Amino acid sequence: MKKLYAIAAILSILLAITTFYACKKNAAGRSTLNLVDDATGMSLSLQQYNEFLTQNPPVTSGADAARVRRVGTAVAKGVEQYLTEIGKRDLINNYQWEFNLVANDEVNAWCLPSGKIVVYTGILPLMATDAELAVVMGHEIAHAVLRHGNERLSQQLLVQYGGTALSALLSSKPAETKQLFNTVFGIGSTLGTLAYSRKQESESDESGLYYMAFAGYDPNAAATFWEKMSQQGGSGVPEFLSTHPSDDTRIAGIKEHLPKAMEYYNRNN
Repeated sequence: MKKLYAIAAILSILLAITTFYACKKNAAGRSTLNLVDDATGMSLSLQQYNEFLTQNPPVTSGADAARVRRVGTAVAKGVEQYLTEIGKRDLINNYQWEFNLVANDEVNAWCLPSGKIVVYTGILPLMATDAELAVVMGHEIAHAVLRHGNERLSQQLLVQYGGTALSALLSSKPAETKQLFNTVFGIGSTLGTLAYSRKQESESDESGLYYMAFAGYDPNAAATFWEKMSQQGGSGVPEFLSTHPSDDTRIAGIKEHLPKAMEYYNRNN
């Protein structure tokens, strides 16, 4: 029994050391666990994205596809302008923006840490205006820019594989690594089971406001959009909304950041 306690203590110390040395600050200034090196993360991101599109050919024509590309391109420019203004343009140096609409009834949208954004047709009815689409796209892009997916992936690497770096796990267990990546980032026919934390959601809400403001979309649409989503209620709430909770706390947080977002919006429009 004493030996077991000793082993557990040693493991705890090793995990604590791994966590300490693997932490880095994200774009919001918060220290986060990072076991995902940029080169490996980017390579795996592009690989899984291309594999997804091979299995799910995107919609390339029609008003909806054009809308996704138009709004996405505008928001991406807003991201670049905002990050340039705050001196963090390097965060997206390796991004190659691409926006695709996929025919799927699931209410979902996601962005990978490479600038690859996919919107499912099932979520479009929830967004009546381009500004509301910009809310969702800005929010999802913010998760990528803020490395929230990398943070969640690192947490799972720590819990499931004892702090093994992504590059090492990909080499030793490629199938398991790719499945974990898809689950974390919500790639596939079902949403990822690992919901973002409230802190991550709040960070993405704030950054998303600034992105859409620089893109020329009224940030007030974010508050009204999530207020509308909060009225969905009942057991039939789409899973996208359950993993992106539209509660009073979230809406209050958005309204708190609106004055600064509106300054950006009024200055750029």
